[in-house]
Amino acid sequence: MALRDLGRRFLEVSALLAFLIGCLPNAGLAQQRPTHDSAPAAAAETVSAPVAVFPEPRVIARGIDAASRMLGDGSEVKNGFYPELSNMPTGAGWISVGPGYRQWWFGDQMFLDASTAISWRSYKMAQARFELPHLAQSRLAVGTQVRWQDLTQVTFFGEGADSLESNRSEYRLKSTNVAAYATVRARQWLSIGGRVGWLDRPSLTTPAGTFKRGNPATQELFPDEAVFTVSQQPSYGYREASLTIDTRDHRSHPTAGGMYRVAWSGYSDQDAGAFSFRRSEAEAAQFVPLARSRLVLAMHGWLVASQTADDESVPLYLEPSLGGHNTLRGYSDFRFHDRNLLVVNLEARLALFRHVDAVVFADAGNVAPRVSDLNVDKRSYGVGWRMHSRESTFARLDVARGDEGWKFLFRLSDPLHFSRLSRRTAPLPFAP
Repeated sequence: MALRDLGRRFLEVSALLAFLIGCLPNAGLAQQRPTHDSAPAAAAETVSAPVAVFPEPRVIARGIDAASRMLGDGSEVKNGFYPELSNMPTGAGWISVGPGYRQWWFGDQMFLDASTAISWRSYKMAQARFELPHLAQSRLAVGTQVRWQDLTQVTFFGEGADSLESNRSEYRLKSTNVAAYATVRARQWLSIGGRVGWLDRPSLTTPAGTFKRGNPATQELFPDEAVFTVSQQPSYGYREASLTIDTRDHRSHPTAGGMYRVAWSGYSDQDAGAFSFRRSEAEAAQFVPLARSRLVLAMHGWLVASQTADDESVPLYLEPSLGGHNTLRGYSDFRFHDRNLLVVNLEARLALFRHVDAVVFADAGNVAPRVSDLNVDKRSYGVGWRMHSRESTFARLDVARGDEGWKFLFRLSDPLHFSRLSRRTAPLPFAP
């Protein structure tokens, strides 16, 4: 896409989105309940609202207020029906939507949540979750989740940092995923998590769905990939333990504080054992407010390392991937695959209006078969804007440049939202 066309498309979508949000009716505030996923309240109380560069047009303020009432905001979730706009992996398309329902019982001591959605590219998802979030004076949360998904066009370019953009392929991935999990909040800012689960025989077939891009099937382009040398995929038992320090003021629109996390997981192939592996992660993010929070510097780093025995391999759909709207924004989703991953991100967010930020950013990272080979030779940079309430990012537009050209990105979440902090079932495929 030519730079001039890219810029025109960016402006057109920005104007349309602002107009549509500004025209939203003033919906009534639904009954809401706090959840165990909330950001630490103490951090939120210490940060004042940012002082914007310009007075905010009334149309933007009205639109954000209406969107907050309709969709909920940050640490609160609706009791009853709600629109399911997330829960889709990278590559699902511009938007996904479906119905969801949540019901609390016994004075907000337990809830049942169920939702389903379909995306732009006909990705489909259905999940149900039962949780007791306030045990032991809200220091312990336990729950279980079952999730079914049909991902019609998952992208694969081959393994390694030297994979070719021209070798873009796609496969369809169906799976059923069941997990039980627990989180202990030792301090308001410190949590220890664990989960065990079962991944029942993922299915790999040729791509399908709407808005197909005409890429060849991965099975045809990479027939020697280990997952295509077996007649069917194995089932996996998996487990994970994690420790997280989180002092951010808000999870979906952080302006101060930090997040530091380490995690260890293991996947056991229940058939021949050829795809058993272990994974270690270390991640850190810091948000620094400057000039009365008018400017926020966001810094992030993430390392993922996989270990296997000599006769075992990591299946491509569980292998770490780099590229796309949350890591290297100047590259395609799932652009690079390998056993190990390193990525760093830097953003500067300027509050143009109370609810609109202008952003400049830079990303760098790479993948490698060994941790010692990791570097930050893959890089991208760009500009964009964020539309948000005090606690949640509702929309973002980014224009990014990498070695393989320009990318235009539109999403309904903050790039540093860290959905893996609340992910219950195993990430399949592995995507940031």
